Amino acid sequence: MSETKCNARHVAIIMDGNGRWAKKRHLPHAIGHQRGVEAVRKVSRAARAMGLEALTLYAFSTENWRRPEDEVSALMGLLKHFIQSDLEEFVRDNVRLKIIGEWRALAPDIVALIDDALERTAANTGCTLVVALNYGSQDEIARAATRAAAKGALSVESIEAELDTAGLPPLDLLIRTSGEVRLSNFLLWQAAYAEMVFVDTLWPDFTPAHLEAALAEFSQRERRYGGR
Repeated sequence: MSETKCNARHVAIIMDGNGRWAKKRHLPHAIGHQRGVEAVRKVSRAARAMGLEALTLYAFSTENWRRPEDEVSALMGLLKHFIQSDLEEFVRDNVRLKIIGEWRALAPDIVALIDDALERTAANTGCTLVVALNYGSQDEIARAATRAAAKGALSVESIEAELDTAGLPPLDLLIRTSGEVRLSNFLLWQAAYAEMVFVDTLWPDFTPAHLEAALAEFSQRERRYGGR
């Protein structure tokens, strides 16, 4: 993997395919999610090495509550384990953790873990790892518009200032794994002029090399933002 800096500041990933990865191997979905967490670690470390300012990962959507109860429970257990096992690394490596979505509606023990992790990494100045939990973009936009309207006249700027991602660099590149070609209610506002890369690779098989390839493709694109 090259150590050269990329010209993207903020990359987001829809991490899709854990279940299909497990099904292809005749394994429980929980194993696919475990392997997905391993991919998160490798890719987030690579993103830091590549000089990204922010990496946003779609971990759990508002629609994911429709999944079987045992799968949701396993996902929440993995989330707790990830925070507990990786927090010291975030502190050591100057990573700032940010959570977007309605995460305070999660179980109290998870909320307490997140609060602690956010507090302990708040002053860090390196890459921001953004995790979308209980997140839906339509809900985010509705919440932002409600807050903006309570403060005065609505505008693009006033709504944007109230989004969960306020303060982060603009989204440059959105990647989705597993061959699906849709946004699935993820960063709809932020992706207005983001470049998009869709890859067939299932998330547990997504590596730093795949991230580097997506960034190389991004660097070759001409971004006109509606102009000529």
